[in-house]
Amino acid sequence: MSRQRENTPMINNLRSVFFGFMVSLGLLAQPLMAVEEGVVAPDFTLPGVRENEAAITLSELRGQIVYVDFWASWCVPCLRSLPEIHTLYEKYQDQGFEVIAITIDDPVEDALDFLDDLAVPLAYRVALDQTAEVMDQYGVVGMPTSFLIDREGIVRKVHKGFRQGDTELLEQALTALLAEQAAP
Repeated sequence: MSRQRENTPMINNLRSVFFGFMVSLGLLAQPLMAVEEGVVAPDFTLPGVRENEAAITLSELRGQIVYVDFWASWCVPCLRSLPEIHTLYEKYQDQGFEVIAITIDDPVEDALDFLDDLAVPLAYRVALDQTAEVMDQYGVVGMPTSFLIDREGIVRKVHKGFRQGDTELLEQALTALLAEQAAP
């Protein structure tokens, strides 16, 4: 028993060093202010990913319902989610639904190769957050993470990951917003 007590300060010290190391690497650090439902979505301007795609500014889409989706080329669920979001976009874009898919890929060629490999070419906007500044601003810690933003710029739904059935849940939230906030 006394030997265990003798080692306790050393073990606690090692735990502190390990925890500090993991935090400094960002492996245990949580964002200070993750964007939550009910808050105004932080504005951003990001360059488009595809050739001849203009920069995208979130605040310029005020009056639309916007789905902001953070993704990366190494994200396996993104391979399934991006085309499914495309289907929703095609169905609801005439009712004021916009999508901004934000990649954090560096180099950007990884994102372009990923988009080329999709079965369906995406008709919605794709932006590049190469420094991950906007991703950090939104408090994203996993891919994909998405934010459904209403016509006034308020985050109405935050969704992490992508599993079977998530498209139906998004469509339910979207149609409720469309009904609630019919375009003038």
